[in-house]
Amino acid sequence: MKLHYKKFSELTLEELYYIISLRMKVFIVEQNCPYNECDGKDFNSIHIFAAENNEIISYARILLPGISSKEAAVGRVVVSKEYRGKGLAKEIMNKAIDYIKSELNETSVRIEAQVYLEEFYAKLGFKTVSNTFKLDNIPHIEMLLM
Repeated sequence: MKLHYKKFSELTLEELYYIISLRMKVFIVEQNCPYNECDGKDFNSIHIFAAENNEIISYARILLPGISSKEAAVGRVVVSKEYRGKGLAKEIMNKAIDYIKSELNETSVRIEAQVYLEEFYAKLGFKTVSNTFKLDNIPHIEMLLM
């Protein structure tokens, strides 16, 4: 499966539509969590995604240092319901980490992870660096990869 890496200005209107649609399907509808999906951070992020049959099936965004934290960050990691359990989340996270280290020359990566995914991110090398906190009424933790 081919992953695409694009700045906001490089996304086609269709790609942007399907990215936002997938994020809203999962984070707002599926998780029953009303929040402001368009947070202004997409403009200065790198968008990584895989598509199949003109549908975005996995996605993550890389937030440049200084946007959400002093470190580079990865957020909005999502896989379409029909494609879960096939290793796509692990693949896209590893590619995001590789991009941050090789293209941005950054050594640290920060994430705000939903608590139930702590073990998943720990297997990728992330360490928990905060207590549990509520973000959009869902328990989260901050994790750091050094």
